[in-house]
Amino acid sequence: MTKKKNFPLRIDPKLYEIIERWAQDEFRSVNAHIEFLLREAAKREGRLKENKK
Repeated sequence: MTKKKNFPLRIDPKLYEIIERWAQDEFRSVNAHIEFLLREAAKREGRLKENKK
C-alpha cells in the first residue's frame, strides 16, 4: 500500500461547501473527492500516466 502525503490545505469556505456537497453526491469523503478531482485534472492535462498492470 502506498503511503499518502499529508499537508495542510487552505481553501475558501464557500468552495469547501461546494466540494463537500459534491462529495456527498458522489458518496466520497471531501478528502477523497479532492484527490479524485486533482487526479482527473492531471490525467486530462496529460501530466499523470496511469500504471497499467
